[in-house]
Amino acid sequence: MKYCKLHSWNVTYEESIKIQKDLSSKVIIQPFNSELNLIAGADVSYSKNSNLFFAGVVLLQLPNMDIIEESIAQGEVNFPYIPGLLSFRESPILIKAFENLSITPDVVMIDGQGIAHPRGLGIASHIGLLLDIPTIGCAKNILVGRYDEPGIDAGNHSQIIFNGKTIGAALRTKRNVSPVFISPGHKMDIASATEVVMKTCRGYRIPEPTRQAHLLVNRVRTM
Repeated sequence: MKYCKLHSWNVTYEESIKIQKDLSSKVIIQPFNSELNLIAGADVSYSKNSNLFFAGVVLLQLPNMDIIEESIAQGEVNFPYIPGLLSFRESPILIKAFENLSITPDVVMIDGQGIAHPRGLGIASHIGLLLDIPTIGCAKNILVGRYDEPGIDAGNHSQIIFNGKTIGAALRTKRNVSPVFISPGHKMDIASATEVVMKTCRGYRIPEPTRQAHLLVNRVRTM
């Protein structure tokens, strides 16, 4: 896959904040009305106190979630961990993994935030702009906003509200498990993102695309 080189990754804290603010205005929020056949899940893993990162992308085919292709990349990361700037730490190695992917997915799901972010540009939105492809953020924890606990059954969800705006959904993917936090990344809206996530759940709290990506990067990291 090819990607758009929107900016340098060798940036300061102040420069990264400005980039996020500038790019957030370019994010497109719209219904996803295209056919969904191939979906990619992406995740990053690293050992504590190590700057060697491993990125993995798993391409799956609906409706059975068969794995079609896997791509991995590794490299040293020097950008520090700063809440709200995860994208500048993980995106460069993730992009390398996407570059190695031979088939372009219809949608990309990333373990992280989309627009549910202080400046409206979490890693899923950032990657969406870089790849120019529909993306979804599916996070295990909320970053900003508030929500009411959704009902206990799979598929129940509630709005995530931040600064008076609805920016995502707290979604129960399995009965009686903690919700995951869904937000549009790029070329996606909340309703479409929630629907796609539910289509890709296979009995676990984490939807299959990001679950498989998580398994892949942890397997590679411990080899």
